[in-house]
Amino acid sequence: MAAFVDRVTLHVTAGNGGHGCVSIKREKFKPLGGPDGGNGGKGGDIILRVDPQVTTLLDFHHLPHRKAGNGEPGKGGLHPGKHGEDLILGVPAGTVVKSKDGDILGDLINVGDEYIAAIGGMGGLGNAAISSDKRKAPGFALLGIPGTSQDIVLELKSMADIALVGYPSAGKSSLIAAVSAARPKIADYPFTTLVPNLGVVQAGETRFTVADVPGLIPGASEGKGLGHEFLRHVERCAAIVHVLDCASLESDRDPITDLDIIEAELANYEADSTFAGTDGTIVPLIDRPKLIALNKVDMPDGAEMAEFVRPELEKRGYRVFEISALSRNGLRELSFAMAELVEQARAEQVVEAPVVEVPVIRPRFSNKEEFYIRREEQNLEPLWRVIGEKPERWIMQTDFRNDEAVGYLADRLAKLGVENKLFKAGAKPGDAVVIGSEQDSVVFDWEPTMAAGAELLGGSRRGEDVRLEDRGNRKTREEKRAEHEDRKAAKAAARQELEAERKAGIWTESVNAKNAKNAAGKKAAQEEE
Repeated sequence: MAAFVDRVTLHVTAGNGGHGCVSIKREKFKPLGGPDGGNGGKGGDIILRVDPQVTTLLDFHHLPHRKAGNGEPGKGGLHPGKHGEDLILGVPAGTVVKSKDGDILGDLINVGDEYIAAIGGMGGLGNAAISSDKRKAPGFALLGIPGTSQDIVLELKSMADIALVGYPSAGKSSLIAAVSAARPKIADYPFTTLVPNLGVVQAGETRFTVADVPGLIPGASEGKGLGHEFLRHVERCAAIVHVLDCASLESDRDPITDLDIIEAELANYEADSTFAGTDGTIVPLIDRPKLIALNKVDMPDGAEMAEFVRPELEKRGYRVFEISALSRNGLRELSFAMAELVEQARAEQVVEAPVVEVPVIRPRFSNKEEFYIRREEQNLEPLWRVIGEKPERWIMQTDFRNDEAVGYLADRLAKLGVENKLFKAGAKPGDAVVIGSEQDSVVFDWEPTMAAGAELLGGSRRGEDVRLEDRGNRKTREEKRAEHEDRKAAKAAARQELEAERKAGIWTESVNAKNAKNAAGKKAAQEEE
């Protein structure tokens, strides 16, 4: 049995990006063909799109978890992986997308409106794309990035021009059935209508939609009855029609009391920012234009009650119509009055011409910081956290099982300036450095010697990095600087010693004279023979 669902929590996860490929071209008679690994494909997005064929959120109620397709990994021969397929979810017009905290993320009103609920992950680069003059044949590729995920709340708010409000069994469903082609369930007991009903009304040249809000009772705005669940469907309406029961069998009820109670519930309900006027302000429900429909005047008691309360209602400034949904008396006048309010509301909606913005090319702002470093403490020892979009993305792209990939990450971080900022912040070799947030973070024991670039990779095999070998005996930067100074001093001492020997006369002849003497001796020997 089909059900009406107008609020649901949806868990969306975009597709992951495909990994890059590690491949070396191999062809007969062509050695050292070079890298030819292709890039991975992008993960699929999850898109919410207004579909005119969808009228409820029931599908999301049964299947609240949705995931898009993953991107395929790259292949050899420079063949990229296929992109993951986008998952397009059809939603009814009037769907409001909110976060779990209640913040409005999107308002989908017109057919074709879209909201990207989750963005697919970026595909990893193959070894052909990351090769360079210094790293001619990388033995690694970049990994694909996981797609984003979030929990969102979908709320459906009916796209009706007129809202019918009133007590249960006041005749709202009968009125919609009488003025439109809608056929809601109608019975003679309270709470017959359990879901909002929509109907299209044609009054002259004006066509508009009418919706009834079921279950309004005292305390509905505070969560009592069914009205609290469906009051949101009144928020988009331009006008409100109070349907008052003039033939109620309950002795403690009368149309004036019913009107005051319903008006109090409308005043207590706080509309959110999904409905705003032309100036951007939110119009409370109590301030919307209103009409009064005194229903069931075809009954003797109903006609007498309508005649009794009509002067009081007109004294309050309401336009009052005596109708009968059963005999259809007074429906034409009420329909044209509703059409008049709709036309007035539509005329007040100023449609501004779209402003075409001319693109302006501006120089790139080079001083923008792409990351920052925050000092923390863990077990009474310093911990340095690097936070930024690029470093965090590079961490996810790195295969830490491959030493060459780790070395490539060190080169990227050093080029970005992470090492220099760590020095300025007071970090020391051996301190713990964390890159990323709490959930997806990677911890390093910082070693500044990793700043050396890819020019040292000539003596290592693919997939290896000489900077990561024999980590325990690797010399620090200070030790390397001391050795360099010692070599410079040794060379200077050797030059001074040779100069002293020359001045002392140990060197009696030049090299050219010695070579000339040897050549003359060889020539004399040849002549004697």
